[in-house]
Amino acid sequence: MNDGSSSQPEPLPSCQESPLHSRIHDLPQNQRPREKLAAHGPAALDNSELMALFIGSGTPGRSAIDIGRDLLKKFGSIGALGTLPVAELAKEKGIGPAKASKLAAAFELGSRVAREHLKDTPLDTPELIYEYFAPQLRHLTQEHVIVATVDTRLRLSSTTLISVGSVNEATAHPREIMRPIITRGAYGFILVHNHPSGDASPSRSDEFVTRNLVEAAKLMMVRFLDHVIIGRPSPGRSAYFSFREAGLVP
Repeated sequence: MNDGSSSQPEPLPSCQESPLHSRIHDLPQNQRPREKLAAHGPAALDNSELMALFIGSGTPGRSAIDIGRDLLKKFGSIGALGTLPVAELAKEKGIGPAKASKLAAAFELGSRVAREHLKDTPLDTPELIYEYFAPQLRHLTQEHVIVATVDTRLRLSSTTLISVGSVNEATAHPREIMRPIITRGAYGFILVHNHPSGDASPSRSDEFVTRNLVEAAKLMMVRFLDHVIIGRPSPGRSAYFSFREAGLVP
């Protein structure tokens, strides 16, 4: 029996693929990064929220926070992201050249703040040397060799990039290492390089270069403070290796 009403089923709502809160604007106001920072300070934000402030806008279905979170998941840490060239970072989905430049500037500012904090501090322990150089070296994918000169109070006076090598080796002849020390009339110097594997254990080549530098420093009458290898901390493994602590640098 037909009562005149339609027997057609109600149409189902269209299914959109964008997730809930795909825009920062859709979040409750007290959960938006800018408002959280204003109310509670930057320490209240996690890494993806801090990155979102520089990323600015998202893409369809992904907020700036989502993009930051995905980048951290892909590369593992802020430090690893901070070592990416701008051109490579710009290729990531949702970034592009402008946002990549903003992120690179933010990473560099953070690194400079860390170094500035130690600007007038004597670099007289391997811990301080690691603290100064680790932010710029520990996540690099190639070995970088740096010579740092110091004044009579053991404060940093200059840094020189001596060489960039492969994933497991960089060539640094004592002659190239000593050149900036002599030309700048430095009181002393520190040799620093990174191991991209994260394992700071020295190689035979590292030991050979260090022994030669000990002799060269004696001949040139400059103080060789230490040779520090920068790694990454992990359970059961030190974040750095100091040749002075090991007794190879007197």
